[in-house]
Amino acid sequence: MKAIPVADLGTLKNELNKYKKGKKLTIAQFNQAARLAWLGRVVLSKLDPHDPQCGAYLLYVQPPEGVAGRIIEVEEELLAQIHILDAEQGDYLAEIFREGMQSRVQDLQALNARDFYFGKFFRPEDGKAE
Repeated sequence: MKAIPVADLGTLKNELNKYKKGKKLTIAQFNQAARLAWLGRVVLSKLDPHDPQCGAYLLYVQPPEGVAGRIIEVEEELLAQIHILDAEQGDYLAEIFREGMQSRVQDLQALNARDFYFGKFFRPEDGKAE
C-alpha cells in the first residue's frame, strides 16, 4: 500500500486530485479488461458518485471461469488489485459491459425460443416425421 506523507494541506490536495483523475491501463491490460467486461467479469463503480467533477472509476476484474478461463489470458497484476481508472477508459468499459450483456441476453432468448426437435426430426420435403 502506498503511504502519502502529509506535510501540508496543499500536498494532500494534490495527491487527492491525482486519484480523482484516475490512471489509464496499458493497451494490453485494457484489451484484457474489455474482454472480461464483455463477459460480465468486471465490477465498475464511480470513484466519487457525489462529486460531478470526478469521472474516475474503481475497477475490479474477476478472473474468467470455465472455458473462458482456459482461453482468455489475463495478467495477474490486472486481477490482483482494485484499479482507479480514468473517466474515458471507465466509460468505454461500461459501454462494452452493456454490449456484452445485451448480446448474451439476445442469445439466451433465441435459445429459449428455438425448437431443436422439429429441426432435427421433421423433414419438410416429404412432410413426414421419422
